[in-house]
Amino acid sequence: MVTLHPDGSVSVKDDGRGTDTRLDERGRTVKKPVMATKDLRFFEHPEAERLPDGHPRRGMSVVAALSEWLIHTNRRINGSWSQRYENGVPVTGLVPVATDGTTGTCVRFLPDEALRSRWPLTASDLARWSEHWPDLTARLDDQRDSRDRPGL
Repeated sequence: MVTLHPDGSVSVKDDGRGTDTRLDERGRTVKKPVMATKDLRFFEHPEAERLPDGHPRRGMSVVAALSEWLIHTNRRINGSWSQRYENGVPVTGLVPVATDGTTGTCVRFLPDEALRSRWPLTASDLARWSEHWPDLTARLDDQRDSRDRPGL
């Protein structure tokens, strides 16, 4: 589910298993640093998978870096937490959140102002991107005021 919020932020939510989270040797919860670390599977590898728009895949750290803020909420069978980033840098630790019986990941972010003014996401954009992944079902929930929607 992709949600366009009235404040200009975007959230992308799935119902997968959630981001890998484990206990370290001291019993503290730790997670993969997917939001603040380059995904080395894709950076500096010309053969990296291309996205449907033709751009090289780079990982979630790019989304975090190009956002004023990003909140990564993770729900797993063994617990749920959230972490906030500002301009790609974590500004909180892992904060426990109440479990709701679901699993998956939600990433809500506010793209940098320069990107927001040039990136008017529409339902047709989402449908076009989804064509490249036949097993993907994507829904758009546009909560913006109709005056803020492109083409209306």
